[in-house]
Amino acid sequence: MANAKRPAKKRKPAKNKLPATSVRDFRGLLEDALSATDDHGRKWSDARWGVYAFYDYDGEPIYVGQTNEKLRTRIRRHLTNQRTDAVAMRILDVFEVAEMRLWPLWEYEGLTKKDDEEGYEAARTRLDAVEYSAYLEAIKESRFHAILNEKIPPLSDRTELPPSESFSLISEDTRRERGHPDVRIARRAETIARLAAVAHERGEVSEGLRRVLVIQAVRLAYISAVRLAYVEGRPEPSASAINVEGLVGTVLYEPSDPRGRKDKDESEAEEEAENEESGGSASG
Repeated sequence: MANAKRPAKKRKPAKNKLPATSVRDFRGLLEDALSATDDHGRKWSDARWGVYAFYDYDGEPIYVGQTNEKLRTRIRRHLTNQRTDAVAMRILDVFEVAEMRLWPLWEYEGLTKKDDEEGYEAARTRLDAVEYSAYLEAIKESRFHAILNEKIPPLSDRTELPPSESFSLISEDTRRERGHPDVRIARRAETIARLAAVAHERGEVSEGLRRVLVIQAVRLAYISAVRLAYVEGRPEPSASAINVEGLVGTVLYEPSDPRGRKDKDESEAEEEAENEESGGSASG
């Protein structure tokens, strides 16, 4: 026994090799998208001010958001399981995101509230208008005329959207694996169960969260109906059979806070805290 050899010590694998192949593919394509440049050599995601949208495997818009801390920072929080309200509350399932679109607002680079409070407020108004206009476009594009925003963007005047770029975030292998209807039905049902559990456990949740729960249930019902029609050899059903507005009311503004005043106060507090943590500047 004294001469027994010790088993050879294995090297620990690199952390970036641990995730499943589909997750590594997604993260690789996300990094490619965040590194992509426009005609002026600027990285689309380097814009501090801007709006973004996510789309599912059918090209269905599912979420629209805004930021003035840097697009890449906010998007990474959504899509790499760093904490955001949407992920923490199980509203946005990262596995459903197949594409994203960015609308940077380059004209506000370097603008701070400290140096130019009036200009900063004007930029916030413009950012709200771009987000709301992108949101309305998403509602129009959606077969359900509803998306998964817990908080509807502040009611604003419609404005012309700035130049944008779209990026695919899934490989063909991932699309074949995750895009299968049965996989998506199971995943969507799990998302709804988790969201419902949040509502049950917390009790006092936002009206928006309960609205999203209904919209997710509609999305599940529709994809399940399409699958049923396929296996029975029938034509694909129309999404118009489901009247989302009849179920949840208007999706054009928050009835309790149409101008987003409460959200504005909260987001400004968050931004100040984030800027303090990063030494006064937002970096990707």
